[in-house]
Amino acid sequence: MSPRFQVSRDSQALYITIIAKDRLPVFQTDAIKLITCQALGEARTSGKFLVFAYVIMPDHLHLITDCPNSSAEVLRYVKGLTGRRVIDYLKEHNYQTSLAKLRHADWKRKHSYSLWQQEKNLFSIFSEAAFMQKVNYIHLNPVRADMVEKATDYRWSSARIWQRIPRDNEPLQVDHDRINWRRA
Repeated sequence: MSPRFQVSRDSQALYITIIAKDRLPVFQTDAIKLITCQALGEARTSGKFLVFAYVIMPDHLHLITDCPNSSAEVLRYVKGLTGRRVIDYLKEHNYQTSLAKLRHADWKRKHSYSLWQQEKNLFSIFSEAAFMQKVNYIHLNPVRADMVEKATDYRWSSARIWQRIPRDNEPLQVDHDRINWRRA
């Protein structure tokens, strides 16, 4: 069995917020949200990190991961794979208006498009209380945005998994069962 994760000073969790370029509402369709979930799963496997909670909103996403190596490396996998998969989808389906909004001057790696804003929005979590505060914040995001009445009604988050009422076709499985909670 895989090792368990315990939130502590020695094994911090990362709360990550990634915002679409110019806050464009890129994640409006279920197809793009599904591609993003698949890319997050691919990033988790390639980067060898855990995903504990997530939500995909129209113009940003939040997730909580562990930090096995460096936060920069986790962010590189997450932003790189999700950005590449979404931009490829937009190209494949000829979404020229969206691509034009994501276009930028060529960078050193000859990328013509950027899905994400450049700033890093990472927060290290060292306690279980802070961890659960962020999980609740993530899950209530669609409720606060008046997208759903209950967090578990929103398909593009881990709320149902945390409430132990997952659907058969969850778009992204999370590793909440790998957390080793301290006993009170």
